[in-house]
Amino acid sequence: MPEVNRRDFVKYSATAATAVVAAGTGFPGLAAASGPAPSPAVDDPTQRFDLVIAGGEVLDPSQNLRGVRDIGITNGRIRAIRHSISSDLTAQVLPAAGKLVVPGLVDLHAHVYPQASGLGLPPDELVPLTATTTYVSAGDAGANNVSGFKHWVAAQARTRILGFLHISTIGLAGFPVGEMLNLDYADVDLAAKTLAENPELLIGVKVRESRNVVGTNGLTPLRLAIQAAERSGTHARVMVHIGDAPGELSQLLDLLRPGDVLTHAYSGAGNNTVQKGKVLPAALAAKQRGVVIDVGHGGGSFDFTIAEPAIEQGLTPDTISSDIHAVSATTPGTPFLPWVMSKFLTLGFSLEQVIQMATAHPARVIDRVAGLGTLAVGAPGDVSVFERVEGPVTFVDTAKHQRRGTVFLRPITAVKAGRPFTLPFPGPVPYPQPFGYP
Repeated sequence: MPEVNRRDFVKYSATAATAVVAAGTGFPGLAAASGPAPSPAVDDPTQRFDLVIAGGEVLDPSQNLRGVRDIGITNGRIRAIRHSISSDLTAQVLPAAGKLVVPGLVDLHAHVYPQASGLGLPPDELVPLTATTTYVSAGDAGANNVSGFKHWVAAQARTRILGFLHISTIGLAGFPVGEMLNLDYADVDLAAKTLAENPELLIGVKVRESRNVVGTNGLTPLRLAIQAAERSGTHARVMVHIGDAPGELSQLLDLLRPGDVLTHAYSGAGNNTVQKGKVLPAALAAKQRGVVIDVGHGGGSFDFTIAEPAIEQGLTPDTISSDIHAVSATTPGTPFLPWVMSKFLTLGFSLEQVIQMATAHPARVIDRVAGLGTLAVGAPGDVSVFERVEGPVTFVDTAKHQRRGTVFLRPITAVKAGRPFTLPFPGPVPYPQPFGYP
């Protein structure tokens, strides 16, 4: 087989992935989003809209759409995408000329449970920095404190919030002390019960497999997380964090099931997916059977010297996520989601591929909200708006390696359920769609 350089490989593999998505499945082992697909309404030229996003360059890889368009939103859903919509037909206009308009970003790995640990950030306050409309809490809450997450965060946020339940009953409340140093916190039956009783909010179980978190307990926390997911009867996924994992990393990878999520896949913190310049065969086998490869940049979990050979050798990402939290936000890598996405532009991925890995792909992993991650007529009215800035730019990873780029995405604003974050409301101010559902 002839040698293929990294950019050619990325182009080839992403083209194949797009074809798979078009066929109805995002990754091997992952079903399309649950529930009925959005029903395209008849495009009535006289229909009135609550909001029109006007004149932006609309990019929606799920529809193979790129061009200047107006987007009309009514009752929280996209109702028209046209070359032009008269301002006479709308209550509110969001001007977007010269801006990039994409489906609302979906961050599969974030920490958005403030006051519950030293990590959590208020999700709505992140919007000016990220233009992200959906956050998935990566194990902030365990069974003992998930009620607070559900009622005090998810139910009151304007952003859409879902979560992975931590296998530890205390979640990350004890941070920075490792929550799995004591296996008494891993209550499998209680975790399974919590998952079963909160399917609208919880999409799976989170476990952190680093030696400073699990101590001498090895892979037992991961095995318990898988037991809880299976015992819940909800088809729950397991998200496992790696970075200086105990034992042989291949043993950990072999435990993961189709649809489970490997986050921090390009960590350079030790016991990495790339060892002596080669991707572990177990990592490639995991991807092949449908394990989701997630970035989870964070403050210590993304290394260019791991990502570059991993991508070149076939361990390409399925989802780009930030792992944004109170500590990582101030690190040199600045892991706000648009900035992390911009790094993958520098790594050779196209803009369409990068947008898809931060919208439609993580939406399919969530598997709760029909139409999430797209701009299809009938889909939730979630939209992210960016400026595409061209010019020399320097990116830094979590090991302080630098890479030079020529373009980055600057967040401008976001629209959730047809309500823009940067314009005053024209009427009453309800917070629709609690707990993830449209």
